[in-house]
Amino acid sequence: MPMAAMDSAKEIAEKSKEASYRLQNVPTETKDRALAEIRKSLVERKEEIFSANRRDIDSSKKAGLSTALLKRLRFDQQKLDEALRSIDSLISIEDPIGKVLSRTELDDGLVLEKVTTPIGVIAVIFESRPDALVQISTLCIKSGNAVILKGGSEAENTNRALASAIDDAITGVDERFKNAVQLVSTREAVRNLLELDDLIDLVIPRGSNELVRSIEDSTRIPVLGHAAGICHVYIDKDADIEMAISVSYDAKCQYPAVCNAMETLLVHKDIASGFLPKMAEKLKSAGVELRGDEATRKIIPSKPATEKDWMTEYNDLILSIRVVASADEAIGHINRYGSHHTDAIVTSSPATAKKFLDSVDSSSVLWNCSTRFADGYRYGLGAEVGISTNKTHARGPVGLEGLTIYKYRLTGKGHVVSDYVGEKAKKFTHRKLK
Repeated sequence: MPMAAMDSAKEIAEKSKEASYRLQNVPTETKDRALAEIRKSLVERKEEIFSANRRDIDSSKKAGLSTALLKRLRFDQQKLDEALRSIDSLISIEDPIGKVLSRTELDDGLVLEKVTTPIGVIAVIFESRPDALVQISTLCIKSGNAVILKGGSEAENTNRALASAIDDAITGVDERFKNAVQLVSTREAVRNLLELDDLIDLVIPRGSNELVRSIEDSTRIPVLGHAAGICHVYIDKDADIEMAISVSYDAKCQYPAVCNAMETLLVHKDIASGFLPKMAEKLKSAGVELRGDEATRKIIPSKPATEKDWMTEYNDLILSIRVVASADEAIGHINRYGSHHTDAIVTSSPATAKKFLDSVDSSSVLWNCSTRFADGYRYGLGAEVGISTNKTHARGPVGLEGLTIYKYRLTGKGHVVSDYVGEKAKKFTHRKLK
């Protein structure tokens, strides 16, 4: 079982580093077979996993965990089915490792290749959602990375059951998968892991703003993630009202407890009186609490929105609404108050849509569709380890490609640098090859 409760953080990281070297040489067929065995194991052990999840939920209810977090914590047949579909998708996707990104002839017989490789050892700290453990583990296996996982204490029983099913499945396929997926259980272990920048290559936090900021402030290891999911939908003056209602409702209500759910609705003043009453009626039927600026409150009943509301990720059935004078004002609001995560426009004007898509500085920008599409599985990336708002390495939903880096391979025929120096120096060709 991968729960390394008695091992020190350094021992865990050392085992992961050794595993990461082995995983670089595991062929695609073997990785896909391991994924298929994980799928089989999850189905065969589902009652054990569901029972563990019920214990976690019962304990969390007694501890007063919020409704939104309880929903994230649940791992039932629906969540299992989603996990199985994600694994099927991963198996069908091309192996991201060993792809030649570019080839350049430096000189006759001297060829440089840029080739994708695994990152190495990835530590992932996540809260509440045990289904994230399945996504992260399977993505790392397919991309040839070793992973150290720390889930929230509220999901400890579920995480143990899932990690055990995964570890048993992959080590039964090939010994090279030993210690490829390890689970730690304490905050102390995480604190110690964050000091091991010589053994861990990347940290991915998934959770609250406080969690992400805490991780970023506590380590020299590169951190990939997003601090908040303050997502917007802007309803332009040229929007189709029925489409705008459908898209906005889905973005807020389809699953409000996740980072790509809409938190602020921006509405052009020219369409506000025709759109907002219908939108408010539909939202209130779903139990959504509305918080509006002064212009909004003149059209529909709502609580006053404060400056803090524009900067808040509710993860709940609460929505802030602002009426704006133009698309430029909406873009300015998003770039000022948003978290650079996911933002959408509803409009029939291609010119306005282009301005929005080009000007909003977010990892995903959408036109006439719900923010809930910003997801690794829906993007065809084979699920995701998280959504990144960084501007280095990977951005947006981080799937298989986001878990790769590259190396340069140079092949020659006895070439030496001294031949390219001095008065009679040979010249480089630097010719791009297919």
